[in-house]
Amino acid sequence: MRFFVQVDVSLREGVADPQGATIERSLPHLGFDGVSGVRVGKQIRFELESTDEAAARAEVEDLCARFLTNPVIESAEVSVSVLDGAAR
Repeated sequence: MRFFVQVDVSLREGVADPQGATIERSLPHLGFDGVSGVRVGKQIRFELESTDEAAARAEVEDLCARFLTNPVIESAEVSVSVLDGAAR
C-alpha cells in the first residue's frame, strides 16, 4: 500500500526560537499588531510504500527519531493516510 505522510516538526516547549522571535518583533513594523507567541517549525511531506498503516507509522516514527528531527530539542507530529492514487 502507498501512504501519504506529513510530519510537522516544532521546537519543544522551553527551547528558544530565535526565528519566531525575529518574526514576532518584525510584524508590528509591517503593520501587523497583536500577534504573539510566534513559533517556527517545518513540515515534511512524502509518500511511503508499506504493508499497512501501523507499519508505515512505525517506520515514520523511526525516521523522525533517527533523521528527520533532533529529538533533544524538537518534537514531531506524524500524519499517515492511504493514497487513493490521486496526485499530490
